[in-house]
Amino acid sequence: MSLDAERMSRVDTAWLRMDNDVNLMMIVGVWLLEPGITLAALRRRVEERFLRYARFRQRAVPDLLGASWVEDDDFDLSRHVVTTKLPRRRGQDERAALKALCAELAATPLDPQRPLWQFHLIERYEGGSAIVVRLHHCIADGIALISVMLSITDGGAEPPKHPQHAHGHDHAHEHDWLADAVLRPITDLTVKAIGMYGNGVARSMEMLAHPQAPLWGSLAVARHGWQVVHDAASLALMADDSPTALKGKPGGLKAVAWNEPLPLDTVKAVGKALGCSINDVLLACVAGAIGRYLHECGDDPAGKEIRAMVPVNLRPMDKAWQLGNRFGLAPLVLPIGIENPIERVYAVRQRMAELKGSYQPLLAFAVLAMAGFLVKPVQDAVLGLFARKTTAVMTNVPGPREPLRFCGSTLRQTMFWVPASGDVGLGVSVLSYGGGVQFGLIADTALCPDPEAIVERFEPEFEKLLWLTMMLPWPGEDGAAA
Repeated sequence: MSLDAERMSRVDTAWLRMDNDVNLMMIVGVWLLEPGITLAALRRRVEERFLRYARFRQRAVPDLLGASWVEDDDFDLSRHVVTTKLPRRRGQDERAALKALCAELAATPLDPQRPLWQFHLIERYEGGSAIVVRLHHCIADGIALISVMLSITDGGAEPPKHPQHAHGHDHAHEHDWLADAVLRPITDLTVKAIGMYGNGVARSMEMLAHPQAPLWGSLAVARHGWQVVHDAASLALMADDSPTALKGKPGGLKAVAWNEPLPLDTVKAVGKALGCSINDVLLACVAGAIGRYLHECGDDPAGKEIRAMVPVNLRPMDKAWQLGNRFGLAPLVLPIGIENPIERVYAVRQRMAELKGSYQPLLAFAVLAMAGFLVKPVQDAVLGLFARKTTAVMTNVPGPREPLRFCGSTLRQTMFWVPASGDVGLGVSVLSYGGGVQFGLIADTALCPDPEAIVERFEPEFEKLLWLTMMLPWPGEDGAAA
C-alpha cells in the first residue's frame, strides 16, 4: 500500500462493496449536445477541469479493514474517455439505440483496477453528439456529482482551493467524524443530531460547535430525543413493501427510459393552484404512472402503496465539491392505488410533510456508516433489510434553469439514473433542466421488461391533473371563497 494512500470513509466503503450480481452501484448519465463535439475536445476538457479533482486519478483499493484511495501511477486518460459506436438493430431509431446502450453500460462493471469512472462519446447522434457518463457511487453522491459536472461546462466555477485536492486526507477524516457522531449511544445522538446538516433534519451546525449551550434538560432535547427513538423504531419495524409485479428477484439485465421535458412553469402553476410543491405534483404523477402501468399489466393497484427510498442531502451545498457520500434515505410511500390525480397529490403532500423534521435520513446514514465497518456478507444482510422494505429508489434533482454549454456546444437535454441496491429493481429519476422537467426510469428487465411503458404514462397523468386543476373553482367565482 502506498504511503500516500487515503483511507476511504466508512460510508463510501459501504457503497464500494454494495455491487452485486444484479445491481452495480453506478450513477449513469447522458448528455445530448448540439452541434457535435470531437473526442479530442472532450479529452481536453476532462483533463483541464474534471481531473482537477484529485479523486478521479485515484483507484479504490479494498483491504481487510475497509478500503483506501490510492493514486493510479499508470493513469491513462484514453482508458476513461472513449468513443463508442451506437449499435442499431434493423428498424431501431437513434433514441432507442441510445437507451439500449445506456442500459448495457449500466450493467457493465467499471474496471476495479482503475479509477471508477468513464465518459463514452457518441460523436454523431441526432445531428450532434451524445455523452454517456458512468461514475461509481463510492466516489460521490448525486449532489456532489452534479456540482462536478457543472464545473466542467463552459464558464463553470472551478473547485475551491483546498488541501484535499492535493492530498485528500482531511476529507476522509471529516466523513468518519460524521459517521462516528451518528454511531454514538442514542442519548449522545440526540444532542448531536440537533447540529447535523440536513433539509428539515436538524437546526444548525452552530449548536454542535458550541457544546456549552444549555441543551441538556431542555424541552427541545426531550422532543428531539423522542423523535430519534420514534424514527429509529419506525425504520426497524417498517413492514415489507406491498407485493406487486415490480418486486421480486432481479435478473441483472437493465432497460432505461426517459420522456421529453414538460414545461416547468406549467408544473409550478399546478402546484401553486393546489397549494402543493412542485415535488408533490411530480411524485404524484410518478405514482399515477406506476399505478396505471400495474393496472394494465393485470396487477390491480387499488388500495396499494409502494415505498421508495428518497435521498436527503446531509451537507451544505457549498461543500458539494468535496465529493464523498453525505446523504440519508427517507422512506416515501407512493399512493399508487389512488386513481383521482388531485386526491393523489394531496396524499403525497401529506406523506412528504410527515418526513419533514424526521431523523430517519440521519439514522439511515448511520446504518450505511455502520455497514462500512462490517465484512461484506454481514453488510449485505443488513442492507438487504432496506431492499425488502422498498420497491424503488427515487431522486428528484433541480438543475439549472438556463441551458448550459459544453465545449462550445449547447447541452440541449440531459438525464441520469440512480443505482438500486440489494434486490431492488427500479430506479426513478426526476430532473429539471433548461425550463423543463423530465422523468427517467431504470429497471431490471426481469421485473419490468418495458420501463418505457411507465414513462409514457407520466405526461398523460400530468395532463389529467392539469385539466382537473383548471376545472376547480377559482377565488371570486360563484361558490368559491373570494
